[in-house]
Amino acid sequence: MRVIFALVLLVGIGLAGAAVYLAKDYVEGFQSQLDKERASRKPEIKTVDVFVTTRALTYGEALTPEDVKLVKFPKSSLPEGVFNTKEDLFPANEDRPRHVLRAMEAKEALMAIKVTKPGEEAGLTTRLKRGMRAFAIKVDVASGVSGFLRPGDRVDIYWTGRFKGSGKEIGNDEITKLIEAGVNLIAVDQTANQDVEEGKVARTVTVAATPQQVAALAQAQSTGSLSLSLVGASDDTIANAIEVDQRSLLGIARQEIAQEIVEERECTIRTRKGADVVEIPIPCTN
Repeated sequence: MRVIFALVLLVGIGLAGAAVYLAKDYVEGFQSQLDKERASRKPEIKTVDVFVTTRALTYGEALTPEDVKLVKFPKSSLPEGVFNTKEDLFPANEDRPRHVLRAMEAKEALMAIKVTKPGEEAGLTTRLKRGMRAFAIKVDVASGVSGFLRPGDRVDIYWTGRFKGSGKEIGNDEITKLIEAGVNLIAVDQTANQDVEEGKVARTVTVAATPQQVAALAQAQSTGSLSLSLVGASDDTIANAIEVDQRSLLGIARQEIAQEIVEERECTIRTRKGADVVEIPIPCTN
């Protein structure tokens, strides 16, 4: 009896072990298939090596190899103008450093637009495009938009003064006219840093303009006063020609000056012919 019980117990233990083994094998196979299916559903993300900053950088700092490192970056989201190799960022035949043009945070992708070329300083010359010139405009708290101007902003420039013609064309009314629209500011006072945090009332602002615009602004500044109007960052409209004088501001109609009608004069002389007096027309002398 004991022998039969022992055999039954052994057979039961063997069947239980076989069942556990089969179940484990089945679960592992199922999990493997599930992992393969999940892996096949994941999109393949292609990456490239890109230099990013290792710390926060501010305007004007010299860029060193310790300030950057290579990281994997998704190729589909790659910004324009990034640096992929150390030779591009730090040329072997150039020992002069690059300088930071725009403030950057740590782990931010380094782009060519944010740094100078090797050996260049972070000054105004790097902000001027081909054919453009820098021109300084005097401003105060009113004409300078109360200290809200920053390098990189766009402004409309208005001229206020009296028009002086020649002869009878001399104007007595003071006028305000839009002379330049959407001009780029490249410096406020003596700073070209776009990331200044505190507003201040500037005494001068520097704009980027063509030589023709520089001549127009110089003439306008010497014959009247200039005022700036800040343009919105997302505003892509172009202001039309605007001119306002005192009469149009107050709604006073301009009176037409009546021209005096000069009557033609006829000059005559009187002569007597017998008993008759005859008037003979002659040219007038005055």
